[in-house]
Amino acid sequence: MVPMEHLRLEHVLQTVSVLESVVLRSFGPEGGQVLFTRDTGQAMLSRSGTRILTALRLEHPLARMVVECALKHSAVTGDGSKSFILLLASILRVIHSTACKELNVSHTYNSRDVTEATTVRHLADELLAFVLEELDHLIATGVVPYGCCLSWEDFTAKTQLPAHTNNHCVQKLLASFFHTRLGCTHCDFISDLTCELLTHWKFKNDQPSLSLQFVNDNFPALHTPVSGFPISCSRLIEGQVIHRDFATPCPQTDHQPVKAVVFTGYLQPKLLSAGEVLELGSGEQGKEGSIVQFSTWAERSLEGVIANLQSLGVSVLLSGVKQSAAVMALAAQADMCVVECVSEDELSLFAQLSGARPVSDCWMIEPDNVATLTFCRPILLGAHRYVHVAFHDLEERLVVKACSLVICGPGEGQTDQCASAFQDAIRMLLSTWEPMGRTASTASKRTLQSNKRKSLHKDDQIHNAPVLGPGCVIPGGGTFEFLLNHALLQQGRSRLVSDDANMGFPAVSQLLANALLCVPRQIYSHSPRCFLQTQTALLSFITNHSHPFSLVYKQDQNTVLSQGQGKSECPLEEGKQRMHCCREAEKSSKVFMLDSGLESVSCKYQLLLAVLQCVSSLLHVDTVLHIHTQSHRLANISWEDTEDEAED
Repeated sequence: MVPMEHLRLEHVLQTVSVLESVVLRSFGPEGGQVLFTRDTGQAMLSRSGTRILTALRLEHPLARMVVECALKHSAVTGDGSKSFILLLASILRVIHSTACKELNVSHTYNSRDVTEATTVRHLADELLAFVLEELDHLIATGVVPYGCCLSWEDFTAKTQLPAHTNNHCVQKLLASFFHTRLGCTHCDFISDLTCELLTHWKFKNDQPSLSLQFVNDNFPALHTPVSGFPISCSRLIEGQVIHRDFATPCPQTDHQPVKAVVFTGYLQPKLLSAGEVLELGSGEQGKEGSIVQFSTWAERSLEGVIANLQSLGVSVLLSGVKQSAAVMALAAQADMCVVECVSEDELSLFAQLSGARPVSDCWMIEPDNVATLTFCRPILLGAHRYVHVAFHDLEERLVVKACSLVICGPGEGQTDQCASAFQDAIRMLLSTWEPMGRTASTASKRTLQSNKRKSLHKDDQIHNAPVLGPGCVIPGGGTFEFLLNHALLQQGRSRLVSDDANMGFPAVSQLLANALLCVPRQIYSHSPRCFLQTQTALLSFITNHSHPFSLVYKQDQNTVLSQGQGKSECPLEEGKQRMHCCREAEKSSKVFMLDSGLESVSCKYQLLLAVLQCVSSLLHVDTVLHIHTQSHRLANISWEDTEDEAED
């Protein structure tokens, strides 16, 4: 009989708590690095939650489910894997505490286990339904006014910037991200380099999200890792670096434009390909004659291709496969250089930047298959020699010349982690620039129903606008959690006195509010007094300076403005001045604003949704079947595909 394990909330919480104890070691500004050693003796030192969770050898299926959820969220937003585990554990503890209280007063079921399972699933479903219905509105009204909305023009590579400007906010956003991933030593340098990279990849007349998506999609081809040098040696270089060396001598261009062609297949026809059958004539002489005829035809075909390339002025051949010796010999005779086995990602980027179509049929090479390059030469990066190309006439599409990123690190592991941090930062920015929530008309309708207001705008231009515009950021140090906690508690109190309110929602909002505080508690775990002082100062600021407002999405500026706050488009700057008084009154608390860095509101929003979806999925698993097999194939099966089976 297959061994079965009936799951209870205690089992789920125990599994998640073990993962929590691992990531807590590197969480927050005071967190350190975690050292992992493999069986081979190889060591890995990292602060990245994604790398830490990936390095764990997990046997329990629940642990694998949780880690897979966290990694999927991190792959989208580039951040939040450690916060994912912390919030998950906190919400499970809150549900467990509430369920235990419910067991003492409920007599609906005869079995205590059935009562507990029903209660926790009901609470998980209510929490998920609540955030899907209310979270975007709560963030828009209770969090966004105390942050600011960045614009794409705020990106700059300058390091000397006036404080409390949007440019300074962009630097702080990136620096805060890299501080949690790479430490405080290089976070400012790497954030400046990231801004400079994005400045080069600004496409004219395009949305910011398109430029960020382009960099994210092509990042493997846009960066070159170089080990053995300090991180401060990382830099940008013009053009594209193709991570292969010349198979034949490189061309002598004498500062003249270079013409290149991309081939995805073989230039010389093959006698046989996989799965093909060669039919020869009857008789021994017929067979030999057929092979000789084919070889002669193949040679003449290749000579014709090379002659066609010469007529087009081509001097560089980029190939995705390894070409034959005959191709190399004829190319060398024609003074053409060949670069073989170029990766698909690099060929795709080359085609996009050059505007030339790759050649799939050697007999159909046309002028639009030929790319014009400013130069094509070898470049030595570390211990490797690569091909370095620059593109002609890119100024029509880009604000600045195209460039590639050289990422340096003392060792291979550090270089790889730095490269991963770069790409995750791009993903974080991409998530930051994605509008969140439903439409403003939906939010307005909900507000009318709950608060009995009849003065909200119904302009058609507003109806189709997002509730939370792109580029919203909030000060770090637990500010998002403190503000949302306050908004949830306020909403719970208002719904208690509302006649048409759903009586289940106030309790659910309070549960979520209590669970959120686990993040700032861990940030200030080194000083609980600092946690209380920071929370008190922030709530005092909200109480003394808040006033009613409605959010309006201004389409022509892509920013969220607050009606009644016409003095500044960045409420964060006004809040900075007011919070400065709190910091003077209690310097030991180190009450923040910009001093604690910045965080993306959109990433926080997506984090909460992902965590609560994971909670609901975990608590709906009733039984685990332990199937012992010699193959580890089951370990790689997505738990989402087997979720329904687990419930049965």
